[in-house]
Amino acid sequence: MIAKLFTDHPRAIGETYTQHARTAFSFGWRMTVGGLACMVHAVVPGVFVKTASRTVVQLDAEMRGRKATPAEEEFAYVI
Repeated sequence: MIAKLFTDHPRAIGETYTQHARTAFSFGWRMTVGGLACMVHAVVPGVFVKTASRTVVQLDAEMRGRKATPAEEEFAYVI
């Protein structure tokens, strides 16, 4: 049960637990910052005009660059 929760998924995509944690935290942090910029932009349209879309494009490019094993290929966006 513990292995399933903590190591099976990282191992399936060729990462250690620590590598996967670092990557997932980095993605989560950038999504949070991009989301906050988007909410500010909703209130004040003249600020953060391209921040959210640029963040999405960058994260998409990084995610597509990650290599999944055949078992993981069904989901293009596995974090």
